[in-house]
Amino acid sequence: MYRRREPTRIHDIQRGLGLSSPSVAYYHVNKLLKAGLVKETGDGYAADKVIFENMIRIRKTTLPAQAAYAAFFFVVVVAMVGYLRPAQLTSSYLFGLIAVIAAFGIFCFQAYWAAREPF
Repeated sequence: MYRRREPTRIHDIQRGLGLSSPSVAYYHVNKLLKAGLVKETGDGYAADKVIFENMIRIRKTTLPAQAAYAAFFFVVVVAMVGYLRPAQLTSSYLFGLIAVIAAFGIFCFQAYWAAREPF
């Protein structure tokens, strides 16, 4: 359903996945509907592309894409404080550190709200 441009009918899903019957396909589509990953239209079922494009899947866990950005900025903060700290603090170093901490905070906030919102 995600790759198709138009809505997909149950029989097409059954044939495409090689399922034994349309009721098995409907069972799984119904689970996707309840999770909010699929929407029912007049012509069939369609995947919500916005949700899939803004999520990162690691094994069975899905995370908002903002969590990856927050992790990146966290590593940058640790590197700046632990390894890249100059002997004497300069205004440019402090500005850079504050900017990276602000970016980390913003992405943490966005990841929290994205994970909190139901599909």
